Amino acid sequence: MDQAVKSEVILSVYIISFLIGLPANLLSLYAFSVKIHSRPLPTDILLLNLTVSDLLFLIILPLKMYEAASGMEWHLPSFLCSITSFTFFSTIYTSSLLLMAVSVVRYIGVAYPVTYHRLLKPVYAIIISAAIWLISAAHCSITFITQHHPTLSSKNSSVCYENFTEQQLKILLPLRVEFFFVLCLIPLLMCVYCYMRLILILYSRPRISRMQKQKAIGMASGTLAVFLICVLPYNVSHLMGYFMGKSPKWRYYTLLLSTFNTCIDPIIFYFSSSAFHCTSKKSIFRKQVLAVAGIQMQATSSS
Repeated sequence: MDQAVKSEVILSVYIISFLIGLPANLLSLYAFSVKIHSRPLPTDILLLNLTVSDLLFLIILPLKMYEAASGMEWHLPSFLCSITSFTFFSTIYTSSLLLMAVSVVRYIGVAYPVTYHRLLKPVYAIIISAAIWLISAAHCSITFITQHHPTLSSKNSSVCYENFTEQQLKILLPLRVEFFFVLCLIPLLMCVYCYMRLILILYSRPRISRMQKQKAIGMASGTLAVFLICVLPYNVSHLMGYFMGKSPKWRYYTLLLSTFNTCIDPIIFYFSSSAFHCTSKKSIFRKQVLAVAGIQMQATSSS
């Protein structure tokens, strides 16, 4: 494909993602900030972190726009390339890990309401969020190492984190395989398991309304769509690149799909907040916890 056409496609995707994702995530940031000040729940804290991750991605996106408008050449200082690459990739994997954590919390809330009630303290969600940020940051620190380590850096490169040398590929290609399994495949399988089990449990309980069941399916579908459309293709390029011994030419186009993550996440926020908030009178979690609490109170009074 012609370089000019390639740059135009990339720039167009970046602009669309920025114009849709920024206002949607700012609205989500406001909504979750208000919610957390009233009564913070584990999912609210996790989804707030997911919103912050998307906003960080969108904040550095104008630098990627400038890169695309310059014909995919980097004319800015090299330290900005490092910061942009680190933020760009780490937020992608932070989002996937946070979506996995949300799915696990949702599943525990429906399948194990007593355990969920014990985990309602905000500190647990804060610890999980901090661990996720550290895991993604530790993995993506390779962007700094590759570009600034004396034995790996390429001083004459006019592009940002592209056209790697053989020495750089010897480090990057095996590490990308780990990215595929640890930061993509495991979170994807966890989400599939948790949401499938959650939906089966809901449909086995006649007291749960049809609308709540449909919203649960919508939330699960939205989360899986993020993985299948935005995360999986890019990570499959890691696996293919390892066997090819170089980055596939189509790798950058799969990375473009990841930018749409910032547009899909607010949809997941909508289903999450409208279907499962524990403050709602029709909340699934609230019903489960109150039911268990009632049983425990009856047992205590009878004894």
